[in-house]
Amino acid sequence: MLRWLPLLLALLIVPAQATEAGWALLRNGGQVVLLNHADAPGTGDPAAFEIGNCATQRNLSARGRQQAKRIGALFFARAAPVDQVLTSRYCRARDTAELAFGDTVVEEFEPLDQLPAEPEAAAAQVDAMLERILEYTGSGNLVMVTHPSNIEALTGVRPRDGEAVILARGEDSVSAAARIAFN
Repeated sequence: MLRWLPLLLALLIVPAQATEAGWALLRNGGQVVLLNHADAPGTGDPAAFEIGNCATQRNLSARGRQQAKRIGALFFARAAPVDQVLTSRYCRARDTAELAFGDTVVEEFEPLDQLPAEPEAAAAQVDAMLERILEYTGSGNLVMVTHPSNIEALTGVRPRDGEAVILARGEDSVSAAARIAFN
């Protein structure tokens, strides 16, 4: 049993190091962060879904609301400057953004909405997100609150609820540079 202890300790330390690397990047500013919305139980949205009506959507749970507040508190406590927050128009994403960063700095950005099932429409939406990410040149951080499928389409990473993926940007592509879990 003792021979497995070093491996167990290493597995526990790796996520903490990844998180610290993410915070170091954010403290320096100039980063783009894809933030998965906080906990919203269930999958998909009801058949009567309307983008402007939260009663027809999956919404944040009490845990998700607390998680969103914690995200904002940690950005503040870790001195990670935020220049702009863009969000999906879906209530669970918008509420995550507003609870974390305040509603005055949050701006809806339609390409961050849940990806559609049609491949051509989804590809166009991914291209619009990628264009916005690659053109960002601010000195603080750009936070983009979106959905797991969007983050996975851009980076290949499937985030957990309320997880942040800090991007490494190339000339015409992005990848995950670091991740921060807020659970």
